[in-house]
Amino acid sequence: MQLDAEDSKLVTLARSARARTGAAEGAAVRDDTGRTYVAATVALPSLALSALQAAVAAAVSSGATGLEAAVLVGGSADDAGVAAVRELSADATVNVTDRSGAVQ
Repeated sequence: MQLDAEDSKLVTLARSARARTGAAEGAAVRDDTGRTYVAATVALPSLALSALQAAVAAAVSSGATGLEAAVLVGGSADDAGVAAVRELSADATVNVTDRSGAVQ
């Protein structure tokens, strides 16, 4: 599957977040105004979030009320963050890729 240029940027951002932190996953979301939010897996004793959950949380805490697209690198389609994306925008595009960025 070939991603459009904007979704390819999300893959690049998500891969960078994962690589920078050494996390299992990286994620990026684009809100309905075009702003992007990036996160990696959070694995603390007191807080555990998938990368996609963390990216959605960053978007919501910055005032986003809808999402256009989301990318999860190194995760799976049953990630809890997918439900969070759908809660904000049922029609948002969600792409899950392997660590190299290839869409699964």
